[in-house]
Amino acid sequence: MGEHRMLINGGLVEAEGGRTFENVNPATEEVLGRCASGSAGDMARAVAAARRAFDESDWARDRALRKASLLQLQEALEGEREELRAELVAEVGCPLLSTFGPQLDAPLREALTWPAGQIESFAWERSIGLGNPFGIGESEREVWKEPIGVVGVIVPWNFPVEIILNKLGPALAMGNAVVLKPAPDTPWNATRIGRLIAEKTDIPPGIVNIVPSVDHAVGEVISTSPDVDLVAFTGSTATGRRIMAAAASTLKPVFLELGGKSVNLVLEDADLAATVPASAAMCLHAGQGCAMATRLLVPRARHDECVEMARAAFEAVSYGDPTDAANLQGPQVSRRQQERVLGYIEKGRAEGARLVTGGGIPKHLPRGYFVEPTLFADVDNSMTIAQEEIFGPVLCVIGYEDEDDAVRIANDSPYGLSGLITAGSLERAKRVARRIRTGTLGLNGGIWYGPDAPFGGYKASGIGRQCGIEGLEMFTETKTVGWPAGQS
Repeated sequence: MGEHRMLINGGLVEAEGGRTFENVNPATEEVLGRCASGSAGDMARAVAAARRAFDESDWARDRALRKASLLQLQEALEGEREELRAELVAEVGCPLLSTFGPQLDAPLREALTWPAGQIESFAWERSIGLGNPFGIGESEREVWKEPIGVVGVIVPWNFPVEIILNKLGPALAMGNAVVLKPAPDTPWNATRIGRLIAEKTDIPPGIVNIVPSVDHAVGEVISTSPDVDLVAFTGSTATGRRIMAAAASTLKPVFLELGGKSVNLVLEDADLAATVPASAAMCLHAGQGCAMATRLLVPRARHDECVEMARAAFEAVSYGDPTDAANLQGPQVSRRQQERVLGYIEKGRAEGARLVTGGGIPKHLPRGYFVEPTLFADVDNSMTIAQEEIFGPVLCVIGYEDEDDAVRIANDSPYGLSGLITAGSLERAKRVARRIRTGTLGLNGGIWYGPDAPFGGYKASGIGRQCGIEGLEMFTETKTVGWPAGQS
């Protein structure tokens, strides 16, 4: 377990000066091992390697090589699936249960193979027909899609493999070079991918570079370098703003998948007894997911009844050792994150929300960065815990008067990433969904997720879309050409 080296220009290398940092298991607080801590100089060398590889190799033009290379990486990852699974549980603290879904198995099925399969069918060129705008003769015109160039990728710690693969696959399929900075809390999954690229694929040196680091200045190299053509970032809205501001100095575009404060809207004609208890599913991975539904909207007339159903579900959540497949919830990723969540819980109590259950550090888990599954009732949507992203196992129950009031509350948020709507009929769920300003919605228990499904948000939840055709297009430039009609 634990590849500590970086990938720069096709080689697995140490950091400048031999610098390393500790990788800590958040469930035990024990040091798992060390990882190279790249410097700004290391990142600059990685960017230069990517620039050179993109400009001088045939990668951008050789579609067959790109497809074959992505499938080689897929095969290599499949070959180390179980090692990667154990590594994810150890460094991320995610429950083993989650690795059979969104943490590992779900993205490993299609995150690389779907974009690889799109390489030949993607609309690289399309005709827009004849035009004669100046009256001097007709011209045939086409629109071409081309790789954008060098893509700087910065990923978070919560679902690292899922996010890396859903950025790396489309970026490489579209013919780009990539420089990747993983989160310092969870570096080994990325460095393992780097080793597999170096040892098991025909991806040319420099096309993929992976530089872990605890130094924030290393990420700034990606944002400010004139040799990086696009920054693709997943993480907090606050960091996204800083990246966008830094990228403005070189006028590079950004793709930002940021925070969320999603609703679980249960309409009055839904089966409340079947729906409300499922709200405890937001405790999966200790609530550390940007798309998780952390505001439960219920009919005000049945508020107390719904709170009791949710209480029973929260008190039944199995949590603790993430290696135990029976547990839904593991620890927060770090002491800092644990303290952040506990601070929000205290803020909720201070602002008048009623703490129904949870709210502290579990007494039976003296080691590890755990927080009890926590439920608040009598929450006003203006409260801090209803407006800000907590990133912990904390659910707010909010009552609404009618459908219009529910829609108003759902949209009264700086975010617009995801959400759930349950109604007595699909027709009603769809009607309400059209009024909610958010990038993704699950209706009546449906799941929108997939490599072919665009994911991203409105408002402070980001810019652009990951996955789907829209996600492929994020990594392309558009060129329009014209020539005299009749020429071949």
